[in-house]
Amino acid sequence: MKISDPVLIEIVKRRRLRFMICRNCGARNAITAKKCRKCHSKNLRPKRTEIRAKKG
Repeated sequence: MKISDPVLIEIVKRRRLRFMICRNCGARNAITAKKCRKCHSKNLRPKRTEIRAKKG
């Protein structure tokens, strides 16, 4: 099902792409997180949103 409404597209992007990923265990955390919810590490990064080309 394709979404054509631009307001809904922005809502979906915000919900699906805005979170932090733990570099130790790979868990998804809230965008405001300071520590991982599973392993309590402070080594977090934002989710990558751009499409990266595969090396091959």
